[in-house]
Amino acid sequence: MVVYLKIKKDKHNFSEWYNIIIKEAELCDLRYGIKGFVVFRPWSVSSMKKMYAIYEKTLEEYNHQPALFPALIPEHFFKKEAEHIKGFTPEVLWVTEAGGNKLEERYAMRPTSETAMYSMYSLWIQSKNDLPLKIYHSCQVWRYETKATKPFIRSREFYWIETHNAFATKEEALNQVKEDMQITKEIMHDTFGIPFIFFRRPQWDKFAGAVDTYAADTLLPDGKALQLPSTHMLGQNFAKPFDVKYMDDDGNEKYVWQTCYGPAISRIYAAVISIHGDESGLIIPPKLAPVDIVIIPIIKSDKTNEKILNYANEIKQILNDLGYKVILDKSDKTPGWKFNQWEMKGVPLRISIGLREVEQNNVEIKIRGINTKEIIPKNELKEKISEYQETLSKWLVERADKFFNGLIYEATSIEQLNNILEEKGGFVRVPFCTDQMEGKECADIIKEKTHGNIRGTRFDKNEKPKQGEKCIVCGKQANVYVYVARQY
Repeated sequence: MVVYLKIKKDKHNFSEWYNIIIKEAELCDLRYGIKGFVVFRPWSVSSMKKMYAIYEKTLEEYNHQPALFPALIPEHFFKKEAEHIKGFTPEVLWVTEAGGNKLEERYAMRPTSETAMYSMYSLWIQSKNDLPLKIYHSCQVWRYETKATKPFIRSREFYWIETHNAFATKEEALNQVKEDMQITKEIMHDTFGIPFIFFRRPQWDKFAGAVDTYAADTLLPDGKALQLPSTHMLGQNFAKPFDVKYMDDDGNEKYVWQTCYGPAISRIYAAVISIHGDESGLIIPPKLAPVDIVIIPIIKSDKTNEKILNYANEIKQILNDLGYKVILDKSDKTPGWKFNQWEMKGVPLRISIGLREVEQNNVEIKIRGINTKEIIPKNELKEKISEYQETLSKWLVERADKFFNGLIYEATSIEQLNNILEEKGGFVRVPFCTDQMEGKECADIIKEKTHGNIRGTRFDKNEKPKQGEKCIVCGKQANVYVYVARQY
């Protein structure tokens, strides 16, 4: 096993770094036998379970309720919303036989759950008292991706959460979109340490069946954009074909207004390991770490062996009693090998214990990534461990923000845009004619000449071009600033 990477993680080497770390840190295994389907291993799943728990707890605090829906969707459900089926059919995996018998109707393996869930919403929602209905659904989805797959980032089976919400009014639905964005900030940035910009997607790039799509995009170390949670204003586009109606106070039937939100846990995990990792391997935020602390006994002779191990076990028990997940590495590897191994795995805190620490009733602690060491008395462990975890969490956010903000640029011509994307990557703001459907032709030209995709307009800022600023493609008056990036 390679435990000492020392591979620079930058625009040019990121792909190599990523491929090595997912193998050597035992995050997944690609040898399952079906292209695009991978096995997620315990080290990554332990973190993803914590990510699920944080997201689910927060959603429930915002009054969402959990439910589970079937993985198979009857084809006649799937066909009810025309734009939706047109958008997803090329990616659908179909079940056509059962027990050797051909089915009378095909079943789609869930690519997303609108058509599965709204068939039930039409039964559950009858009056205004049934609204709002806010349900989340933690599940897998399957999409036959035709683009190159990359573990966690893009695969044909991924793990996520969907929220599907129904309201009496358009205003309530729009407020839910804003609430989704607030949830994204609280979890993605403040807890996971992932910086992003919330974009309103152009009309040609919205979710199939939506009125508008908003998405949080981050940047990976190679400067490419990765879409993370997206939230969709569905309007009444699904309510009408699925007959999701309620009786208002005057006895009139009205269609509900709907939204949905989809944080892909496996893809967010890719952002966590990619943005926070360094040339030595992973750096996992304390709230997501599979193991909080690793203890390394420094044994130099048989005479002190038992004394050091007994003291290490005592420290481990103290930390266990405080609620921390601790590994005491008693393997016969050298201390240096162990240091590199656990750094590569991204354990937030390392405690080293030698004869000096035993005799002085101390421990030596090192924070992963920050690389500061401190000797502390055993009786200060409780307050110090918590303090170190907070220090690491804050440092990761600040470092990630600095990296992200350094990759936001401006361009006033296609040539300048292409040079920035080629040399630096990142998000490039350009003046553009319109983000409505008529702007797609200019967007296609940008993609053809720069391999960049228009991510949209910023939702958090009211950016408006000045009179006289021209679209970098057609030369017409620019009505919006859009951000362009190369993407996964």
